[in-house]
Amino acid sequence: MDRRTLLKTSAAAIAAGAGAVALGSRASAAGTSGWGSPAEYVVHREAGAAIEGIEVTCHGEIYVTSVATGAVYRGRTTDRELRPFLPAGSDGRTAATGIHFDQYGRLFVAGAGTNALYVYDRAGRLLARRTADAEKTFLNDFSFTRDAVYVTDSANQTIWRAPITSERVGQLVPWLTIDAFTPVPQFLNGIVTTPDGRYLLVGEQGADVTYRIDLRTKAVSVVRIADGQVFSGDGFLLEGRRLYGVWNRLSTTGEWEFLTRLVELSPDYATARVVADSRPVSTAVSPTTIARSGRRLLWVNSQLSSPAATPPYLVTEVPGLR
Repeated sequence: MDRRTLLKTSAAAIAAGAGAVALGSRASAAGTSGWGSPAEYVVHREAGAAIEGIEVTCHGEIYVTSVATGAVYRGRTTDRELRPFLPAGSDGRTAATGIHFDQYGRLFVAGAGTNALYVYDRAGRLLARRTADAEKTFLNDFSFTRDAVYVTDSANQTIWRAPITSERVGQLVPWLTIDAFTPVPQFLNGIVTTPDGRYLLVGEQGADVTYRIDLRTKAVSVVRIADGQVFSGDGFLLEGRRLYGVWNRLSTTGEWEFLTRLVELSPDYATARVVADSRPVSTAVSPTTIARSGRRLLWVNSQLSSPAATPPYLVTEVPGLR
């Protein structure tokens, strides 16, 4: 969930989520994509879903979260319809944002304002519930290393850490706090681990920067983007040194638009250059996070910034980028 959306959308508005006006823009039309899979996926057909996070597995499963209710939906990338997997509110999970599998096959779900990180097996059985010890948090997204999970807290501008092994998930502790960052973050969001396990890359949507954080020393620097360009984002996807991020900006007409930006990082991840942008979509779609499905990029059509969010809630292909 991005900063504009969180500031604009109250909890009541998310829960209501319904509107009388039909959705004016789709990221793609219904039907079949050029790769033989559905061009769009129906996550939920009722008002108030407010979908947010996504995970696509190598086995062809797709998982999507609801920040409004905490529900998790599941389906196959070959099928157009997703179904409820983890019921709304179960295990105290009344909100859900980031969702990813770890290397041991456990499903982690960030609980947004519930202060908790939830861990499940593939059958949906709760294995662990780890709480961030703070008065109010917004656990947004997370990334894994060999021995830990790192979670962005968009309320406190903190990165939480929990140790992980094949047998257990440890307690969440504050690993890096707001005073470690320059510029001072306003909304920490997307996070990924570099393939060498040396750095975290973390998007900050207030100043539109991406931090590089050394996992050995905790040193923080800003990734320098060539030609005066900017890069930050909501859901991050890192493939080698190619980093994708969902980004929102003001269009030439003064309206907010959303797109996925792709940058190519240097070997030390300290600098980057913009490679390509997807075609932009409007606030009626308000995409949040992305995932790879074969040769396609998929993103969540949250509608969180839409003044008239209208079912069905969809996952669609990112237009003009793969």
